[in-house]
Amino acid sequence: MTTLIAEDLLLLLLEDDSGKLTNTTYVDVGLGGSLLLELALNGSVEVAKGSGRWARTRVQLTNAPLPSDPLLVDALALVAEKERTAQDLVARLGKKRREPLLERLESKGILERCEDKAMGLFPRTRWPAVDSNHEAAVRRDLGDALIRGVQPADRVGALIALLSALDLAHKVVDREGVPARDVKRRAKALADGEWAAKAVRDSIVATQAAVTAAVVAATTVATTGG
Repeated sequence: MTTLIAEDLLLLLLEDDSGKLTNTTYVDVGLGGSLLLELALNGSVEVAKGSGRWARTRVQLTNAPLPSDPLLVDALALVAEKERTAQDLVARLGKKRREPLLERLESKGILERCEDKAMGLFPRTRWPAVDSNHEAAVRRDLGDALIRGVQPADRVGALIALLSALDLAHKVVDREGVPARDVKRRAKALADGEWAAKAVRDSIVATQAAVTAAVVAATTVATTGG
């Protein structure tokens, strides 16, 4: 089954039985990062460093053909509006993406939409799993790379880089007795590795840094607000 990295991330963050999202603070920035990574893997965007001492790294379009996925075409249109930093794009790309992605997973027979009321009063939508086979395969690939030492394919490596930036890599696999700190260390090593072409690597590094910055900012706001 073909899915986007963003869809795989959502499956990892959803509780199969309850259909509720965990780590909701970081979901949107994670989805934005996922879409940017997907565009980089497709060769649709690349990172360019401007000239001058204070030049900022920006994401640019390439001459690659348009992606076939309509959600990626929409994301690419946002990138095309003007040159932006990866951090700016991660925030913009992640907005209002949850529902369309969840509905895609429903159309693929992976999730089911359930409408009910929390405490019998407040309307809510849950997305429990109907078919967990694809999610299990994703977790197995992650476990192979993070626990069993297998070199990841590009898409798995990109997902690991994203999970490392979100500080979630150790939470989405069966650690099989491996300490969480060792899984986190392995995830960072893989994220920093040379498993992809340089243009893709540069985009992944920029996206990972952007997601990490957004997570730190969100955590700081939540801590200060509390």
